[in-house]
Order: sequence, then structure tokens, then C-alpha cells
Amino acid sequence: MAADRLDLPRQPRAVRLRPHYDPEAFGRLSERIARFLGTARFLVYMTAFITIWIGWNALSPWKFDPYPFIFLTLVLSLQASYAAPLILLAQNRQADRDRVQGEEDRLSAERNRAEIEYLTREIASIRLALSELATRDYLRSELQHVVEELCERVPESRS
Repeated sequence: MAADRLDLPRQPRAVRLRPHYDPEAFGRLSERIARFLGTARFLVYMTAFITIWIGWNALSPWKFDPYPFIFLTLVLSLQASYAAPLILLAQNRQADRDRVQGEEDRLSAERNRAEIEYLTREIASIRLALSELATRDYLRSELQHVVEELCERVPESRS
């Protein structure tokens, strides 16, 4: 509403000196570029480009970069000056992902360790409980003793 009033001065607009960009989108782009720079396809393309450049300027009558190839050197230096920071940015992003993955792996390992310790205690308690139970052989031998005792007493009671 204050902008519509003519009796009030306008507020000065904030001047942005830094360009606005999406860091995630820029990071993804840098990773794609870095991934491409590390391929054999890039080396083949770069070799073909340099070969054509030198061949054109050495053999053609329309030379735009004569023998010391200063402009080619400038182009390659410019390419390298952009490639190095992009590769470093991609490596930093990968290191961040590795750090997060390592933390998740550590938490998962702790959970697994706790589950294994719990299961180990459960198995130990089951073994202790089973050691107190009578086995089949023990029961068989005890029943055999009872039968023998009964057989000894039965003939005595008949006579």
C-alpha cells in the first residue's frame, strides 16, 4: 500500500551483488561434468580436438593460431582451470555422501551387535533351561529302575 502513496518516499531496493543459484543443481551438474572428464570418451574427444586444431593450423592456408599455438594453450588452460574446481566440488559432495553412509553403516552395525548379543543371551538361557530337563536316556534308565523295583516287590507280595 505504501508504494501506491505519492506523499511517501519509496524504499530503496536491495541490490544483489551475488548471483543466485541452486547449490544442489550446480553440484549435480559438476558431478556430471567431473564424471565425463574421467572417461575415455573425453580423452578421445580432447585428442581429436587438439589433433584437428594443430592439423588445421599447421597445414591449412587459413591459420587462426600459428605454430606456437598460443590460443590452443589458452583454451586448454581455461578448460583445466574450470575442470579442477568442478572435480574438487564433485569429490567434496562424494565425501559428504560417504560420511553419511558411514554413519548409517555404524548405526546399523550397532543395532546388529545389540541384536546378536540379545540372541546370544537367549540361546544361553535356553541351554541352561535344557540342561535342567531330563533327557530321554535318563528317563528310560529311571523307568527301568522303577520297573525292576516293582518286579522285585511283586513276587514278594504274592508269596
